[in-house]
Amino acid sequence: MFLTAFVLAATAVSVTPPAPSPAELARWRRTASRVTITRDDWGIAHIHGPTDADAVFGMLYAQAEDDFHRVETNYLTALGRTAEAEGEGAILQDLRMKLFIRPDELQARYRQSPRWLRTLMTAFADGLNYYLYTHPDVHPKVIRHFEPWMALAFSEGSIGGDIERIDLRQLGAFYGSEDIAPDAPAGGDGAPPEPTGSNGVAIAPSNTVDHHALLLINPHTSFFFRSELQVRSDEGLDAYGAVTWGQFFVYQGFNDRVGWMHTSSGVDNIDEYAETVTRRGRGWVYRYGGREFPVESRTIVVPYRTDAGMATRRFTAFFTRHGPVVRRAGGKWITVRLMQDPVHALEQSYGRTKTRSYAEFRRVMDLHTNSSNNTIYADADGHIAYFHANFIPRRDTSFDWTRPVDGSDPRTDWGPVLSVEEGPHLLDPATGWLYNSNNWPWSAAGAASPRREDYPRYVETGAAESPRGRHALRVLADRRDFTVERLRAAAYDTYLPAFAASVPALLRAWDALPEGDSIKVRLAPQVAALRGWDFRWDTASVATTLAVFWGEAAARRVAAAARGAGIAADDYVATRAAGADLLAALDSATARLAADFGSWQTPWGTVNRFQRLNDDIAPSFDDAGASLPVGFTSARWGSLASFGARPYPNTRKWYGTSGNSFVAVVEFGPRVRAIAVTAGGESGDPASPHFNDQARRYATGDLREVYYYPDQLTGHTERVYHPGE
Repeated sequence: MFLTAFVLAATAVSVTPPAPSPAELARWRRTASRVTITRDDWGIAHIHGPTDADAVFGMLYAQAEDDFHRVETNYLTALGRTAEAEGEGAILQDLRMKLFIRPDELQARYRQSPRWLRTLMTAFADGLNYYLYTHPDVHPKVIRHFEPWMALAFSEGSIGGDIERIDLRQLGAFYGSEDIAPDAPAGGDGAPPEPTGSNGVAIAPSNTVDHHALLLINPHTSFFFRSELQVRSDEGLDAYGAVTWGQFFVYQGFNDRVGWMHTSSGVDNIDEYAETVTRRGRGWVYRYGGREFPVESRTIVVPYRTDAGMATRRFTAFFTRHGPVVRRAGGKWITVRLMQDPVHALEQSYGRTKTRSYAEFRRVMDLHTNSSNNTIYADADGHIAYFHANFIPRRDTSFDWTRPVDGSDPRTDWGPVLSVEEGPHLLDPATGWLYNSNNWPWSAAGAASPRREDYPRYVETGAAESPRGRHALRVLADRRDFTVERLRAAAYDTYLPAFAASVPALLRAWDALPEGDSIKVRLAPQVAALRGWDFRWDTASVATTLAVFWGEAAARRVAAAARGAGIAADDYVATRAAGADLLAALDSATARLAADFGSWQTPWGTVNRFQRLNDDIAPSFDDAGASLPVGFTSARWGSLASFGARPYPNTRKWYGTSGNSFVAVVEFGPRVRAIAVTAGGESGDPASPHFNDQARRYATGDLREVYYYPDQLTGHTERVYHPGE
């Protein structure tokens, strides 16, 4: 109802980068002459510059070399400009971003930023623009020239991931754009979604053979979402790890003194407000504290690509003191409030990479802008720590913050954020270990974990321990023998606790059938395979395949009952499902395997595959193409090493697209040591030898040695050059 007609632009926008001014080009060339990029034998960039800004320049140049397409895509998303490249289907995605991201506001924030941060943002833009200047054969889809302020739109710990929680269909319905709203998400048949998130583990020196702290860095994201690199300067920067394409800080990684790993948090720190809105004249008012205030309105223009050129849609967006209106419910307008502090977010994201001790890292946490992430920490002094989500506004606990609260009641206003100590936090727990796998913090260090009753309900929304959480407790507790290799082995431990809990219910159902029952006879071989299984994944395991297909079929059969009981479908299968449903699911799984693979006796590695054919953001797969077997399964079943795979319309085999994306184990000794692997390879170019050179190591968990120190690059260097050469 708030959509005006769109108008067609005369022509499509040219995407040829503009020529730099002589002064700009001279600045780029001077900086490039000071920067050295060393590519190791895996194609990984080790960037050095005299200053932090020089290093940032080289860092962005190197990322663009590896995959400019993904760099630009991330900024199209962050700036709400995806529809300019992809067309009408992305209009609502862009509208959602533009409700929070305004270039004029970001430009003002840039001008008000500390000088040192402006210097880094300028270097960020210069590195990308110099890459485009020196690579005229690369044609951006939309962004022809990067501006320094753009870095503030994509400062992890800011609002990117938070914004994506707003439902696009409901947004489109409110703003009169049902015609371009996305379809309902898949999975309406009851299949639980693929679990998201990551694993982080820290081991104290007391629990290691060599008495050095260890850190597992294991983000679970869509594949090829981050670059792996090292960035060094003579001003104290020397960070290695995973860098989200287009950012100028190591997001999950380490230096020679400290390491950090972020996992998704269950914190409740994004709130919806039910606004009482009334028409007044030609505008609207909303009620707050017994008074009426005008609803702010703003025109948002969303350009989008068409076959005939560029077009635009115009929206009249509405805002109250709590934030933008994103949907309607129960006769109320629903607004969303979330953290919006991009300058401090960027300061924190970059600042932690240069910390040298727990005290320094802890001070950076006082910026409170890493909103949606928990953090696992370890250092060379032997400290390990757990930090819960870093942005938790204080709220009145008499309200249910998991639902829209009354926007007219001043008691629903946010108070100051909780300090680090006021939220779940651990430093050097007595157990000598801690972890997080996107589960609740109440088991983060075994017996030394924070206690749920000591904190407000809104610090954590998780209602039960996850299968991965149970698995982590199994492999970490009561051990004093950890080494780099043993922590790696723990991260790839093959046990599947979800099936250890659910398969016995299936076996009991089969045992209860009378002898001679037709179903009992028909399913006897399958039941025998599962009865003899040790609940461990393996590429040669037939039982793993059968269990996964059965688990999916069983969850679909009980989905409605599980929703009614208020528990997860997989938990319902293990604890409450009728035996007839479990047996029918096994019958169904058997038939599906026979139809897709010729027999239910199909090894897991035949089904579960890794394949990289191209660098498309939405990948395609082909059963006739080369692929590799993968043993580890979905995190849904409790596999710590996660591989989110499924079949596609043109495939029988299952191909992974998310889960383990970067894995590193770091030891903080007198010299830091690390082993790591990246899904596929460092380059996004299918013609590059580094497009898929890590695939076999990835699929088998065979981590390679990280070349952190310059002397480690001896004999492992492929190329040394300055940007532009």
